[in-house]
Amino acid sequence: MIVLYLITHRLALPAPHWPIQLEFIAQAAASGVLLIQIREKDVSAQTLAEFARQAIAVARPHGARILINDRIDVALAVGADGVHLRVDSLPSAVVRRLTSPDFLIGVSTHSLTEAQAAQAGGASFITCGPVYETPSKYEYGAPLGLAAFRAIAETVAIPVYALGGINERNLLEPLQHGAAGIAAISLFQRAERIARAVAVISKPD
Repeated sequence: MIVLYLITHRLALPAPHWPIQLEFIAQAAASGVLLIQIREKDVSAQTLAEFARQAIAVARPHGARILINDRIDVALAVGADGVHLRVDSLPSAVVRRLTSPDFLIGVSTHSLTEAQAAQAGGASFITCGPVYETPSKYEYGAPLGLAAFRAIAETVAIPVYALGGINERNLLEPLQHGAAGIAAISLFQRAERIARAVAVISKPD
């Protein structure tokens, strides 16, 4: 099954941000998005926890699972399905020791070395990129490109979700190079974009 992985960014939405983001999470889950990462890094733990509880309530009935960006404390407190870690977060091995086997641990990676380290630490999956050039990922250097992405996907045994510069025109390319799914912010920013992405990946070869 191909996984669509929504990463939230409420400040990119029209105001009022929180209600619109919550409605969009519900729409995304109903449309077939299976993983939703709450990535609102500018808010307090209390605000994040309150919103995460609401997100869980609207997403789980559709089978979508909620991950909290970086905050293992919040993820455990609200009963989220998992956490997504940056490369400079707590090591996945530490988080794995604190959690149950079915707790999802995702890790952002940008190289084969980072991907292998995440797998060795007990990560459930990784996001890997940027696959294509994108301004939001300039801090991670040049894009990996499809060949390097394929090499990573073929080396590690856990699912690898492509991230970075993915749009409706190139959506299928990472999937044809070993991606188990697509992770994105802007690609899934509106319900109609999700519907089009689902339609693209559902077409027969």
